[in-house]
Amino acid sequence: MSKLTTAGQRFREALAAEQPLQIIGAINANHALLAKRAGFKAIYLSGGGVAAGSLGMPDLGIISLDDVLTDVRRITDVCDTPLIVDIDTGFGPSAFNIARTIKGLTKFGAAGCHIEDQVGAKRCGHRPGKEVVSTEEMRDRVKAAVDARTDDSFYIIARTDAIASHGVEAGIERGLACMEAGADAVFAEAAYDLETFAKFKKATGAPLLANITEFGKTPLFSVEELKSVGVNMVLYPLSAFRAMNKAAETVYQAVRRDGHQRNVIDIMQTRDELYDRINYHAFESSIDTLFAQGKSK
Repeated sequence: MSKLTTAGQRFREALAAEQPLQIIGAINANHALLAKRAGFKAIYLSGGGVAAGSLGMPDLGIISLDDVLTDVRRITDVCDTPLIVDIDTGFGPSAFNIARTIKGLTKFGAAGCHIEDQVGAKRCGHRPGKEVVSTEEMRDRVKAAVDARTDDSFYIIARTDAIASHGVEAGIERGLACMEAGADAVFAEAAYDLETFAKFKKATGAPLLANITEFGKTPLFSVEELKSVGVNMVLYPLSAFRAMNKAAETVYQAVRRDGHQRNVIDIMQTRDELYDRINYHAFESSIDTLFAQGKSK
């Protein structure tokens, strides 16, 4: 891979090579390496994942830009798989805040992001009671993000949450407005059937992202099903995170109950597996080489 390619260019290459492109959630740098090892061509950092995983808080617009950038940097420092980032409503009320967000993401090595049309006091996209801003305000958010790009390949996805509160046609209207403002793709959040994705695709003609999150409003459609209605990107934002949490809870309960961990060893990653996944032995060899050089002087 050429060092001259940007993260955004690598994402666009992945999108051209794999249709639909599977984008898997990575809650931290370790998971990013595991996702790359599994063969994924693009990874994702969820805002809800940052809130719950890094801060132990709900997905209610509580996190800050700095919270997200910290996790972005940790991932991009060790993994070159292109990273798409959830920036909620842009981390601020004005175009200046959104511009700062885009520039920060680019500087820290992200390939792109999605920005949504919820109000500042946002909710998880699959919860009731969501409120959205006007189409005009969402268009302005997207334009601010597009205008702030210092790398034309940085990929900007416009997410609309309007389906739940205003209906599919309203969501399509917003998608069209966002594409006119320069968005690269449309994200139809909480679409509830394949027909809805097909309507978005036919009306907008835009690259389309489907969020296939567990326990939400959207059924767990397969890649082939989504491909049949024109979806270009399939997002799995927190699948590994949910499994990790369940496993951790199981281990904590077992150790506390049994007084030992023998009954849960079989669900643990081994020491050798961990060392292999994070390239431990290569680092250790470097230390040995340095010590050997020092002794020879």
